[in-house]
Amino acid sequence: MKQNSLFDAISPIMIGPSSSHTAGAVRLGLLARNIYDNKFRKITFKLYNSYAQTGFGHGTDKGLLAGILGFNVDDIKIKDVFNLPEVKEFEYKYEYKEDFNRHPNAVDFIFENSGGQKMIISGDSVGAGNVRINKINDFSVNIAGDYNSLIINYRDLAGMISKVTGIIQNQQINIASLICERNAKGEEASMCICLDGELDYSVIEKIKQIPDIYFVRRIAKLEN
Repeated sequence: MKQNSLFDAISPIMIGPSSSHTAGAVRLGLLARNIYDNKFRKITFKLYNSYAQTGFGHGTDKGLLAGILGFNVDDIKIKDVFNLPEVKEFEYKYEYKEDFNRHPNAVDFIFENSGGQKMIISGDSVGAGNVRINKINDFSVNIAGDYNSLIINYRDLAGMISKVTGIIQNQQINIASLICERNAKGEEASMCICLDGELDYSVIEKIKQIPDIYFVRRIAKLEN
């Protein structure tokens, strides 16, 4: 488990006012942007619980939007994000929900492309600017932005995990964590792999060439 420093506990260097509601929102947006990694026509931010109740006053709406635009937590443009020309290139809206099953600072990013296809990325702001993406569509993941990560969607077949991890092992890169999930035996499945190093693009291409792999996304760790 990652041990936080005293500086983590105080707060990150950021545009305020809140580390969990502002900086956390930006970092969640950055991770969601990196996971989706495609042009989108529309995005819906679905805020839950404390995010829904107090997020407006704490700049959560600005932070989420700034994050998907690629801004870091200390970018002064966050304060005026609604007036930037970049936000006119797509539709966006906010929805507010109460759900006791969700974290107090939870959000769903619902990306939609020009063809109407959607991807839902869910995450939580867990305090002091720290965040966690916990679901992509129907699959559980565990991405906090502190490791370079791989998300892989594939058909559940014998040997798929060893094929992927074998390619990574050949690069002498250690796997920090691995989460696998499937809908049913032989059906769609996912891997979330956190790495101690960074994979070369050619390695990503090798993984993509494995039969019955549908989707591969490399997610860079966030800046501190």
